[in-house]
Amino acid sequence: MDMKRTALDRQGNANDAPALVPPVDIVEDGNGITLKADLPGVSKDSLSIQVDGETLTVEGSVALGESNELHALYAEVRVARYRRSFALGRDLDTERIEASMKNGVLTLHVPKREQAKPRRIAVRAD
Repeated sequence: MDMKRTALDRQGNANDAPALVPPVDIVEDGNGITLKADLPGVSKDSLSIQVDGETLTVEGSVALGESNELHALYAEVRVARYRRSFALGRDLDTERIEASMKNGVLTLHVPKREQAKPRRIAVRAD
């Protein structure tokens, strides 16, 4: 899998608001890849995971809980949206992606296609 930070990750496009790029850990084994993204404050209902061709996009929004009556004197997080895209290899089966969310961490498992999995070849002795 090739990690790809697109211009959309950094700036959004002309129609979208800016987005934070969440930190992500990616591990690979013989069965596929597992991606863990930190998305604090994002609920399951405000999360969007999409595959378009070989691009996986994770997007989620956060309710910051700001009151209209209060004005921040200092705020490090002003963007209430996360977005990150990844280029997936052709050996991954995007039809069987599994997703779970727990304690603000999104876990995605993208399995390898059967023909891409390592296998042992039996040798015959004649």
